Amino acid sequence: MRIAVALAVAAVFGSSSALATDASRPTTTATPSGASATPVHKQNSLKACNKKADAKSLTGPQRSAFVKNCRNSKPQS
Repeated sequence: MRIAVALAVAAVFGSSSALATDASRPTTTATPSGASATPVHKQNSLKACNKKADAKSLTGPQRSAFVKNCRNSKPQS
């Protein structure tokens, strides 16, 4: 009987600490509709590099390589 009581007490205290741990975790917030998870400076560099690739009429793998090199050459702020 003592074992059953000890297990019941352990279960109550164990579950309450688990619930407290879950409640203390910060909640994640969703991004507002229309907002992207990509930072603005990365979006701007992508747009600028895509415009340059359009001006050179690049397509396919050449375009991908050009945009990648263009974005990597920009200083990150």
